[in-house]
Amino acid sequence: MTNRGLSHWLLSNNINQTLQQISNAISSTGSSQEFATLFKVRNAQDPGPSSGMRLSKGNTPEVSPKALTANPATEVSNLLNASLSGALAPSELISVYIASENELSQSPIFSPQLKQFVKNSGLSEASLSQTLAQLPKATAPFTELGMDWLGQKNRRSFVIVPHFFAGQPDGAMIIVADHSPQISNLATITGVGSIVISVLCLASFSLAALLLWMRFHDQIKKNQDIEYLAHHDPLTGLPNRAVFSAKLNESLRQVQAKATNMGVMLIDVDKFKAINDTYGHGTGDIFLQVISDRLRSVFGNHLVARLSGDEFAVMIKSVSDVARLTKLASDMIAATKAPCVIDGKELKMSLSIGIARATDGNWRASRLLHCADLALYRAKHSGRSTFSWYTADMDVDAQKRKEIEADLVKALKFDQFDILYQPQYSLIDNKLKAYEALIRWEHPSKGTISPDNFIPVAEDCGLIEAIGDWVLVHACKEAASWEDTSLCVAVNVSADQFIPGVTEQKVAEALRLSKLAPERLEIEITENILIANTKAVVETLKNIRSMGVSIAMDDFGTGYSSLSYLSRFPFDKIKIDHSFIKNLGKSTYTDAIVTSIVGIGRSLDVLITAEGVENAEQVTLLRAAGCNLVQGFLLGRPASVKSHETLRARQAQDPMLIDPLARQLHSRIPEAAEPIQLSEPAPHKETTDKAVKDMELLLRDEQ
Repeated sequence: MTNRGLSHWLLSNNINQTLQQISNAISSTGSSQEFATLFKVRNAQDPGPSSGMRLSKGNTPEVSPKALTANPATEVSNLLNASLSGALAPSELISVYIASENELSQSPIFSPQLKQFVKNSGLSEASLSQTLAQLPKATAPFTELGMDWLGQKNRRSFVIVPHFFAGQPDGAMIIVADHSPQISNLATITGVGSIVISVLCLASFSLAALLLWMRFHDQIKKNQDIEYLAHHDPLTGLPNRAVFSAKLNESLRQVQAKATNMGVMLIDVDKFKAINDTYGHGTGDIFLQVISDRLRSVFGNHLVARLSGDEFAVMIKSVSDVARLTKLASDMIAATKAPCVIDGKELKMSLSIGIARATDGNWRASRLLHCADLALYRAKHSGRSTFSWYTADMDVDAQKRKEIEADLVKALKFDQFDILYQPQYSLIDNKLKAYEALIRWEHPSKGTISPDNFIPVAEDCGLIEAIGDWVLVHACKEAASWEDTSLCVAVNVSADQFIPGVTEQKVAEALRLSKLAPERLEIEITENILIANTKAVVETLKNIRSMGVSIAMDDFGTGYSSLSYLSRFPFDKIKIDHSFIKNLGKSTYTDAIVTSIVGIGRSLDVLITAEGVENAEQVTLLRAAGCNLVQGFLLGRPASVKSHETLRARQAQDPMLIDPLARQLHSRIPEAAEPIQLSEPAPHKETTDKAVKDMELLLRDEQ
């Protein structure tokens, strides 16, 4: 229907444009006079019985006015015929009738001659009446193209060429024209146009459909993403805390209904912050994804969820007995031993696991998770990379930790901490060389609280940094007030309070506030600090050392990479851990290790301090091995500097007891030119010499 409407519109416009050229065509061919004469003669005669004028075939002589007067149906001349045919092209001219003014005024009642003309044309009188109805307002040739009820176009039509005399129509030339050629020509155009329109419509519809689909698809995808994020962790793809809590509550109801057991594991990534700080958060994210994959592989169909940054949880329903739960936890710890290589760097994976089991219907989700968390805390403080089961005594410990945590805040606010000092003596001249600052907490109601009890709590709750800053500033201020300006003060800095790029600023600020000479301050660190971020830590230590402050490695030999870190940073002092000194003289292996460490110190020109010296025999062996400094209960327990000065003043009154070392070792130290050797047989000496050589070779290899 659209195609037919378009064709009719195009045909009507083309024919109307063509009809506009008829008058010009008659004038240009010189037929105007003949055209006017036709109407003059026709109006002068009465209508005759003619059936209308037919177009002449061949060369028909021009019609004279006299002939028209005698026969109004006389054929049109070839010249006028050619003019009309050319003006109507490509439509074909079929026949012509010259209608008088009198005939036009009788419409729609036609004369016999006009009726016969209409009959011969193959068109209806109604069609002619419809066309002539436009004559009163016409000033140029016109036609009326009709369409039937099916939209089919009439291929023939009446074309009316009006003639005007004195401004009024005095007749009209009625032409029967066949538009078949024009309709055929337009069929191709309208077909192409219809196809183009159809394609455009289809394209528009498709585009609209696509836009609608994209909109709804995006909305659906967005809803799916929202739904997914509401129930899953976007990084690992594991269920999140909300899903885990809902599943746990549902499972506990089933456990209560069926009188069965179930277990929950809380899993924490050990030292994950160090990985982020060392390798960046991008590597940390990949590390968590690797851990989640290993959790899936070990726990299989059990529900594994990510609760927070580095904390995961596992709900186990099908396995409830202790032995099988323990086996799963052991398998998970074993799975962390496999290498984890990210961007060419092998990262150590370590997990701590806390396990709790619901054994009856009285358990609630919050209680079960709390118990697993207590077990997790025990696992983390039992050396990490292990698992621990919940026991009832953990609740008591947790309550104590909460009380200590709350009291620590008050202790910092009301300055309840105190610093005690333990002396360090030289084995070369038996003189006091330095004090190590040790924090103590005098609780107003609970008395003295050991650092072993409150330091781990401070590390867990994030107060260790503030406490460490307090110790550093107060130790420097007190050391600056000592009368003996040759004495140094050693301050421990733990891994939790050491921040690369910040710690050196705090050291500089403490020196500025206390006005303590930098060479009188010694910072003690453990190798755990270097493990976290070796490059950044070494840079910070170099900045601290550039101020004139000494750097000591504490607890040397207790870690895995002590020798490696000695090659990366030139320490000023090495402190032998008390665990070696305790067995000195009792174990051949311990003696060999201590002698080797001392030998390394001599090779690197680094001072060696032995911690935990408790008897004179240990002093004798350390002096014989070449150790530089000693520290322990034998030489003085942690106390105030004033207490140590009072004791030394009392000892100075006895000329036999000039210092504690002389007092403890006076009867044991012979005045001989040769240095004292270790009190072991010859094979022992060979063993220690070999150990020294082996340790020195190992150090050179690492360098």
